[in-house]
Amino acid sequence: MPYLQGVRHYFFTSHMTRLSSAPGPIGVFDSGYGGLTILNEIRHKLPQYDYIYLGDNARAPYGTRSFDIVYRFTLEAVRYLFEQGCQLVILGCNTASAKALRTIQQNDLPSIDPDRRVLGVIRPTVEKIGEITKTGNIGIVGTPGTVRSRSYDMEIEKLYPHFNTFSQACPMWVPLVENGEAAGDGTDYFVKRDVERLMSQHPGIDTVILGCTHYPLLKDKVEKYVPEGVTVLSQGAIVADSLVDYLRRHPEMTARCSKTATCRYLTTESSDKFSESATVFLSEPVEATSITL
Repeated sequence: MPYLQGVRHYFFTSHMTRLSSAPGPIGVFDSGYGGLTILNEIRHKLPQYDYIYLGDNARAPYGTRSFDIVYRFTLEAVRYLFEQGCQLVILGCNTASAKALRTIQQNDLPSIDPDRRVLGVIRPTVEKIGEITKTGNIGIVGTPGTVRSRSYDMEIEKLYPHFNTFSQACPMWVPLVENGEAAGDGTDYFVKRDVERLMSQHPGIDTVILGCTHYPLLKDKVEKYVPEGVTVLSQGAIVADSLVDYLRRHPEMTARCSKTATCRYLTTESSDKFSESATVFLSEPVEATSITL
């Protein structure tokens, strides 16, 4: 039995929990903490909804893991959020969006519950660049996994076949952010080095996508090192605006999302560690609950 088929068989024979049809919170999933930047912007735009944030921090980072492993971990998280009542889940993680989203949407959702939805962060970001670039030369910075997947390149090619893409993997950026060094002087070395490597690939790059949900915390540094006139795109506000539009166009999903303005935080890591680290990404203290997937 092929690996992915075997994974799906396992889930459908071992995780047959009956899913509730009642309205539930919007789930936001990330392998770590970066998805909190997505959640923060979504809550700002849609404060009336309920949310559950799930960070698979015990198994992070996903960026260097294989497609099969990222798919398996992401499916576990999606199913868990469905079992918590979520009718809609946002993969606030570029690696999960790149390596798992399409398979889950096409192969798993029809068997799990065809009325539930899982959305990613790559498509909304790509749609936005058409409004911004003048040259059609797009730079992408991301984790090694996201860059290796070429998901941004392929999505851009589908929507804008005449655009050119140039990518740079930045393996040090996520650890620096998660260790509270986003504003540190030492971080400038790695940001400057990687931005210069990206920009050296083509002099006409006029738009740079921050292709990781951790990277908004480094946006000021990136903007410091890109040439004048280059636009740096951060995903949070883009994904939030896209979700607002999605819910406007799908009133049936709006009705399936509960609205009492609550937010719960779940982690596969120590709850105390999560709460401490989450303050790097959020402007408010959080209390997290530790769970096992």
